[in-house]
Formats: sequence, C-alpha cells, structure tokens
Amino acid sequence: MNNIAFLELKYGNIYGGYPNYFVVSDISLLVYEPDTNKIFLESMPVNIDLNIVFVNTKVNELGHTTGRLKYVANLRSRKKMRFDEEFKLNERDLDYAFTTSRRVKTFVKGFLLKTLNKYRVDQIVTFDGRRDIFLCEKAGINFDRVNIFDLQRALNKECNYLFSLNKLSVITNFNTTPSSLNSNNISYYLHPIAAKQIRPKSAAYDAARLLMVHQEFFEHKDDFLMKAALLLNKIQTQQAKEKEAKAAAEALKAKQEQATVSETSTETEAPSTTEEVTVETTEDSKES
Repeated sequence: MNNIAFLELKYGNIYGGYPNYFVVSDISLLVYEPDTNKIFLESMPVNIDLNIVFVNTKVNELGHTTGRLKYVANLRSRKKMRFDEEFKLNERDLDYAFTTSRRVKTFVKGFLLKTLNKYRVDQIVTFDGRRDIFLCEKAGINFDRVNIFDLQRALNKECNYLFSLNKLSVITNFNTTPSSLNSNNISYYLHPIAAKQIRPKSAAYDAARLLMVHQEFFEHKDDFLMKAALLLNKIQTQQAKEKEAKAAAEALKAKQEQATVSETSTETEAPSTTEEVTVETTEDSKES
C-alpha cells in the first residue's frame, strides 16, 4: 500500500493588516506507512519577524467550545502580545509586512516538495482542509497527482454532525507518551525526537490527532460511532442543563429587579404621607 500523509497548517492574519490575508506559521506532515505500520513526523515552524493574529479556542472536558480569544505572536521570538482591535499598520509598515510574508510561500513549498517526495505520498488527509490546501497551492504546490481526503466531510456524512477535532480527540481518547501515540484501540511507536514536536496547539499535535481519529474511524468504526453517539448525548444533556440554569437565573434576576422596583416605589410614596400628617398636626395646633 502507498503512504498516507496527514496535513495540518497553523496560520493567522498580519496584525494590523487585512483579516482575510493569511500567513502560515507552522506546518506538519505526519506520514503513515501501512506496510510497516510505522509513522514519521515532519514539521516546520516558520521563523520570520512578523506579528500574526491567532485565535485560542477554549474547550470543556467534552471538547465543546466555550470561548475564543484572539492574541498576537511574533513568528521569530514566539512572544505573545495582547490583541488590540483598533490597531492598524500604516501603509509603509503594511507593505513591509506583505513583502516579508511572501518569503513564507518559499518555505512552505520547499518543505512540502521535499517531504512528499521523500515518503512517496499519494494520499493526503486533511480536516476541514480547504484553506490548508489553498495556502499550499498559493505557495506553488500542485496536488494533481495526489488524492486529497477531507476526514471532517466524511464524518459529517456518516454521523450528520460537524465534529471538531477537539471533540474527536475526546471520542478517541487521544493521548501521547514520550514514545507513543495512543487512542482507544490503537497505539503507534513514536520516536522520542518526533515526540518532542507534538505540543498542544501545534500543527504536529493536530496532525497526530488527525491520524488517530482516521484510524479509529476506519479500523474500529462500530466502536467509534458508539462513543461518538455517547459524547453527543452528554453534550446535549449538558447544554439542556445550562439552558435551564440560565433560564432560572434570568427568572430570579427579573424577580429581584421587580422587588427592587416595588421597594423604591414604596419609599417614594412614604414622604408624601408624612408631610400630610405634619400639616394636619400643625393646623390642629393653631386651632387650639
């Protein structure tokens, strides 16, 4: 059998530039060799002096997204900075940033050509990888001789649900050790040098998760679908409880506000009653 490569890219837009112009910051290809059951990991972080906007996704224990936070990082120093929505580069700095970013295409093209030829890959697996493929093609890569398979699309067709990679990691029980990749039913030996590349939020980490989800889905499909259904049920139950709690909190808040309004109304009427009593008392005094 021919080798399969799992492609993952990390990218963001230039800080202070256009939101639809993306620059690759990290790229990884994890190659699976079916004949030997071995995996090989190649990755390349981009090292240029450019500030890029990224989105950090917050998830709960079920892999469900609970929030998103934008931040800025320099691709050379990897130093993180606070994101300012109002920040804009002036024309001169923006032109310089665009010129600098064009070098990334050369890096991406060189990395992919070398890796795809080295491992003789004829199939690439992506996860919602339309933009990944687009950015690779813009860098000068021709995928005409390679079959591209989008796993998220296949899972959506099978389960009628658009899974995120975070939820799928929970379903497959993805985990790593310094020498292995593991899931519910599968384990692969991982060279210690390759293992150091697999850090959370990195392209290599996502490529490793993508491999394990792909293998669990195709090699242990019944077990995978059962666990997927259980997770979706837990998410729906959790969302229903959160909805009930929110409704109860809103009802309590409305009740407290109504009580406050009633108290304020009572306090406003009180001086008027006192004044009338005082006047009556004074008039009685005069009469007497």
